[in-house]
Amino acid sequence: MKRIAFVFIFIVLSAIALSNTANAQCAMCSVNAEQSVKNGNTQGKGLNSGILYLLSIPYLLITGIGVLWYVKYRKKSVSYGQNN
Repeated sequence: MKRIAFVFIFIVLSAIALSNTANAQCAMCSVNAEQSVKNGNTQGKGLNSGILYLLSIPYLLITGIGVLWYVKYRKKSVSYGQNN
């Protein structure tokens, strides 16, 4: 189990270290962001906050499922140890 966790962490850290940054937006989003910065509006902040909000939801769901799976797996392991 420790070896699998080590390999997984190694792959994740390697992917983060070797990834290239991408600056891509749809045409409407990039025009909106550029115009809001030039005019001094705060629409760009709202756009960035919305993007971060939409980005965080899948990560929170995956983390929650992982925690539930770990807790359930841990309870099964402990109950098997007590029956022996």
